[in-house]
Amino acid sequence: MSRIGKLPVEFAADIKVSSNENVITFAKGKNSVDLDTKGNVDFAIDGNVLTFATKSDLKAHRAFWGTYRALAANIVTGLSTGYTKQLEINGVGYRAAVSGKVLNLQLGFSHDINYDLPEGIEASVEKNVITLKGHDKQVLGQVAAEVRSFRPPEPYKGKGVKYVEEHIVRKAGKTSKK
Repeated sequence: MSRIGKLPVEFAADIKVSSNENVITFAKGKNSVDLDTKGNVDFAIDGNVLTFATKSDLKAHRAFWGTYRALAANIVTGLSTGYTKQLEINGVGYRAAVSGKVLNLQLGFSHDINYDLPEGIEASVEKNVITLKGHDKQVLGQVAAEVRSFRPPEPYKGKGVKYVEEHIVRKAGKTSKK
């Protein structure tokens, strides 16, 4: 039995939750997110509480029960407080700047990298830290992973783009024979 799926998802009064057959729509202000359950789980909206139940005792339906409950909880958290990811740039001459919806990165290549931020993601740069904010956890994680992939940190000097909370295992360089 899913211990996650049993928990109800409580949401604030300013978040509007509605359903249309298998699609649950969460809306707050100008932000709206749809969660398509594809008929894998049953759900009920009762006041400010959303509960999920299994369709049957099939293993797949029991797995979807906890998954869709977690996705709904992430959407509610994103709409109420939002999510942030921070990336740190290490390296001589490595820089980042934001102009409008474009993140400009100088990462030691012969050209600048201009990354178009998707809808709903905001970026700010302070010294060598890029802060990404958004209400969709999946999109925010994808954007952070793509920015990190332009120049992943290398293990010898630690140069590159890494998450602020990430620890890079450093390797010893070559040593000469004596």
